[in-house]
Amino acid sequence: MSGNRVKKTLVRTTLVVGLAAGLAATLQGCVLALAGAAGGGALIATDRRTVGAQTEDREIQIKASTQIAQSLPDDAHVNVTVFNQRVLLTGEVPSEQNKQQAETIVRGIDNVSRIVNELAVQPKSTLSSRANDSYLEGRVKTALIAEKGISANDFKVVCERGNVYLMGLVTSNEGDTGGDAASRVPGVMQVVKVFQYIKPQEAQALEASASTAASAPGAAQAPAADSSEPTVGAVQSATISSQPLGQQAPAPVTNSNAVHSGNPKAMQ
Repeated sequence: MSGNRVKKTLVRTTLVVGLAAGLAATLQGCVLALAGAAGGGALIATDRRTVGAQTEDREIQIKASTQIAQSLPDDAHVNVTVFNQRVLLTGEVPSEQNKQQAETIVRGIDNVSRIVNELAVQPKSTLSSRANDSYLEGRVKTALIAEKGISANDFKVVCERGNVYLMGLVTSNEGDTGGDAASRVPGVMQVVKVFQYIKPQEAQALEASASTAASAPGAAQAPAADSSEPTVGAVQSATISSQPLGQQAPAPVTNSNAVHSGNPKAMQ
């Protein structure tokens, strides 16, 4: 392959990765205010969690990530994702003992209601595998945005070794729809639902409350999302043109069977 062709290939690869990263960054955040340049209006997207819950999740994520990084060996690769006091652990660790150690660390943090330990005991993933996971996260988020009957803002997406984990406060129908949409994204190996289910009337009440709080004068906004936390955020649906993501047999969709109790203090 000539030098020019190599350069062109590298440029294309860089653009694809950059597009995926840019999409993820655009979609991040739980409460975003987007000012309209032409009309001067603003679009406020809300999260079904309260601002206080979002702040608490952020603090749990920082504490858990820091303590795990300090305690586990260098050949461990652990990602911590938090939604509504529920902590999802994904990645790879050298031993079963390390897997349990990570869970014990999280259980020692206040206000953790549940721990979903999806850590795999195996060598840590390669950089190319993680780059592919970031790309898949972007495609899953795009699929959720394009799917009718659900709001992508209600889903948090995590991808590990081609496995997609979905979190959020959703109804049973919303969870099924979101899981099905993610399963049809090419390259997804498996979809694992880690939802907290609520009734339709609860969803309506939460959305109404969040919208009122977000539109109130001087309303506080949630802290900016950490770049390590892929989160579906706010976009104007009218600006999105749906494009087919390709065809493949849908990936298996399951519920996580690794849900464990958290810190009892969270329930007090």
